[in-house]
Amino acid sequence: MKKDLPENVVEDIAMAVVLLSETPEVKNWTVYVVNLKDIQIDNVLISSKGYGEKHAKIVKTSVLRHFIGDLKAKSYAGVEAIDTEVFGLTNEYWLSYYIGGVIYDKKFIFLPESIVDENLIRIPLINKPGVMIK
Repeated sequence: MKKDLPENVVEDIAMAVVLLSETPEVKNWTVYVVNLKDIQIDNVLISSKGYGEKHAKIVKTSVLRHFIGDLKAKSYAGVEAIDTEVFGLTNEYWLSYYIGGVIYDKKFIFLPESIVDENLIRIPLINKPGVMIK
């Protein structure tokens, strides 16, 4: 039964959409997983997808799976480049990892139009502007 499963709470892990560089014509964004913990997380796996409505049509992106491997304490890893064309969609990242043989997972959802200049903060460890969900 679901009620009998332990509640493995994900803490001190974040997903961030980071502005790497920009020119007057284009902004280059990348999605990162950020381990803010004081311990390593193992076998990090992330699936990503986008969905929503654009120009009055239902849109779904492909589901992509990214194996990051082990992520040291207080570090980060790039997951994928992200195009500004999908910022108008819901962008979902499902993260799974292990600590001491115990699995943890959490869904991170960037809502449509949430990746905008007004929401930019300085992302910890990466030290670049972006939008982060913890």
